[in-house]
Amino acid sequence: MTVTRFQDLPLADGDRAWDGDAAEKRVRSWADAEEEPNARYREAHLWYDGDEPEEFGSYKLPIADVIDGRLKVVPHAVRAAGGVLQGARGGVNVPEEELGRIKAHLAKYYAKMGETAPWER
Repeated sequence: MTVTRFQDLPLADGDRAWDGDAAEKRVRSWADAEEEPNARYREAHLWYDGDEPEEFGSYKLPIADVIDGRLKVVPHAVRAAGGVLQGARGGVNVPEEELGRIKAHLAKYYAKMGETAPWER
């Protein structure tokens, strides 16, 4: 199991809507990962199953989209992922021992947005 490395990606505009399905398509194209995931594709997610990295279903908690040819973190995606980590939408199926590292990674983007992660409030 693997938490992705913090990339310190630039932030998209705060008012940009988050459409995970559309972002997924753009990220696959940008990463040249149409057939299977690769390292560039991984950068758009917080976590993936290291035992099955060749499966798109192994990648969870997407937070980034391709905007003007660059991968950027979308604030609404950060908040959505934060909510899921708090149990919204049924939560996320990742190993319990990984949650702390995932939250630490995501908290860095909350801080970059000038916000406090929900589990730190």
